Amino acid sequence: MKQFSKHWVGSKRPGKQRKYVAKAPLHVRKKLLNVSLSKELRKKYGRRAITVRKGDKIKILVGKFKKKEGKVTGVNYKRLKVYVEGIQIKKLDGSMTNVPMRNSNIQIIELNLDDKKRTESLNNKNGPVAKKEEIKKVETKKELKEKKSEKK
Repeated sequence: MKQFSKHWVGSKRPGKQRKYVAKAPLHVRKKLLNVSLSKELRKKYGRRAITVRKGDKIKILVGKFKKKEGKVTGVNYKRLKVYVEGIQIKKLDGSMTNVPMRNSNIQIIELNLDDKKRTESLNNKNGPVAKKEEIKKVETKKELKEKKSEKK
């Protein structure tokens, strides 16, 4: 079987899409575990989604546990699943087990900002979170020529 392709762009065929995800290495799978942010966090950080991490507080949007909140206890990049504190089901033998959640069914309410790199990337002015007003306007060639002609 063919290995993961770095040059794959996309396909309409669902089988090829599933194959891409199934054969993706862990550093690509991590990006596939992006979770949408709540409206307050979107305004605060200027981005729509972020990779989920252990310690983030989330709200479940879909399924049996809808509207429940809890902290992320674990993230499985290989299975693309998120495990939440307090979200468990009872097995037939009587023991409790964690319910794996998909990233599309949850929303981050509160971020875990213990990691310095994560806080830096969120607050970085020139990074992916920079707001449009904060980015310096890049002058076009025409504007530069006009300025030079005005100075003369």
